[in-house]
Amino acid sequence: MLTICLLILLGLYFRKPVGDLVGKLKNVDWSKKFAALWQYILPYAKKTGRAATKPILQFFYVLTDGNTSTLDKALIYGCIAYVVLPFSLLPRVVYRFLGIMDEAAAVLFVYSKIKDKITPAINNKVESTLDAWLGTEYEAIA
Repeated sequence: MLTICLLILLGLYFRKPVGDLVGKLKNVDWSKKFAALWQYILPYAKKTGRAATKPILQFFYVLTDGNTSTLDKALIYGCIAYVVLPFSLLPRVVYRFLGIMDEAAAVLFVYSKIKDKITPAINNKVESTLDAWLGTEYEAIA
């Protein structure tokens, strides 16, 4: 399933048809996938901080929204997994700056596709989660 989501992400990025791949995800139990992904986000947040984690949490809360389409779920799931899991097409350890840029490109691409689905309620959840995990912005500066 993760492979299919990553292929959809790459396919859309390179403007290739992905309808057949999306069709394979129609009967996926996304709630189990949410739970599996959630466990990787907190360690990522502690390593990267508030600014890098905010879009990942926005994506996660859009992913868990019942109104999100299968295509958007696949894009978001693939992007979050690509960013927070310890594998990459261009590993940071080897390619340094390029290793960060491929993940940034994935985040920016998915953000451009789903930004209209990030509601004020989702942003409130994101800020509350970040505050609980990392403290308030003011505490982080002190």
